[in-house]
Amino acid sequence: MRIITGSARGRRLLTLEGEHVRPTTERVKEALFSILQFQIEGRRVLDLFAGSGQLGLEALSRGAREAVFVDAGKEPISIIEKNIASTGLGERAKVLHMDYAAFLLRRNEPFDIAFLDPPYRTGLLQKAIPLTVAILNKGGVLVCEHPIDEEIPEAAGDFEKSATTAMERLCCRSTGTKIYKGFVWIQDSTHGKSFGKEETYENCNLPRQL
Repeated sequence: MRIITGSARGRRLLTLEGEHVRPTTERVKEALFSILQFQIEGRRVLDLFAGSGQLGLEALSRGAREAVFVDAGKEPISIIEKNIASTGLGERAKVLHMDYAAFLLRRNEPFDIAFLDPPYRTGLLQKAIPLTVAILNKGGVLVCEHPIDEEIPEAAGDFEKSATTAMERLCCRSTGTKIYKGFVWIQDSTHGKSFGKEETYENCNLPRQL
């Protein structure tokens, strides 16, 4: 696992070990950040259920203003801190060892982008979505990773899944990633680059643009 591009490009990242650990694959991460590429620079990012912290670190490497990493586990926090040190991105990173709900319910400065990747089929994602959108700026982006067969709400607060095929779902094998986009104040007009040959992503339905 590595940083794909940006100031820390190519830096290797540590990851958690164990049969229940399922870090986001590099192919999915690359596709995801291709969609978000024009929305990262200067933004404030939340990496909730952060695990190794790879999504927040990728955002920092690509120019995010700040990333906050939250995880309730001691081992993930240790891995995140080591990865931050190895990438040299510590000046813009904040690590919090605490429960997701305790963090989301406290008074927080709003975020522009939030990544949610909790343990699968625990109900945590469904509980975290409405709490997370409450601390997102208008027009912010919420990215949720989940099993393809898991039901995810079509809307949360003032946020809704885009009806366009470009935003519907990014999925790879047994993993699906849905992107929620706020359309309350402005209609999205940002366009990401196309992905080229879709067949290089096995069993994936990749959005063409944001």
